[in-house]
Amino acid sequence: MAPADAEFIPYGPYCAVMRAASARWMAARAGGQESVAATSAFVTLAAPHSSVTEVKKSKFCAHAWPCSSSEEAMHLIGGQSDASASHNCWAYKVGQEYRSSDDGEPGGTAGRPILSAIEGEGLDGVAVLVIRYYGGIKLGAGGLVRAYGGAARDCLRSAPTQHKLPRVELRMQVPFELLGPVYPLLEQHVAQKLAETYKDGDGSDGVELVVSVEVDRADALIAALADATSGRVCAVMNP
Repeated sequence: MAPADAEFIPYGPYCAVMRAASARWMAARAGGQESVAATSAFVTLAAPHSSVTEVKKSKFCAHAWPCSSSEEAMHLIGGQSDASASHNCWAYKVGQEYRSSDDGEPGGTAGRPILSAIEGEGLDGVAVLVIRYYGGIKLGAGGLVRAYGGAARDCLRSAPTQHKLPRVELRMQVPFELLGPVYPLLEQHVAQKLAETYKDGDGSDGVELVVSVEVDRADALIAALADATSGRVCAVMNP
């Protein structure tokens, strides 16, 4: 993230403040303390995937998705959950964030086994929902653990996967006359635009951009933007 003593002000003055305030931050990064490029790739799903298993007449419908945030995970889970089902049990893992739910099953017999399946397959950025339609035969605690964990594991093992790098958010203010060189650089470094706010007046005419970029491209993009605009566009990492 940007140093705490860096004040966000527009364009030229902003760049001057950032250069002064971030000296210690850049030195730390050079020493490997906060190098964004040092973050390793992780394995996630390449696409949503579903599978169905049956255990003693109970049907377990597993749905798995790639996700980039806890909010996205909960949105996906909520959108697929079936209110008419016996239980909608789920888990997700996004970096250091993870949650699970037994949704009425005995504690620790559903959500945790689903989460264990995600971790056991070495996946990250993944949400899994297992919907149970009760078939009339009780499975017992051990049976539930095996059923939910197995349904999640089977779904994940048959799903397509991909290696991805974590992404960081960069924020920048761009004068209108510099949009021409800036947009091609964002495309060249495969940056995804998250927000675009037009500002007019108060000496800050231009666009405030927030973009997402893979960690191994962030340093190069920051340098390219500064070089192409003679230091007038300084991208900084969002806190």
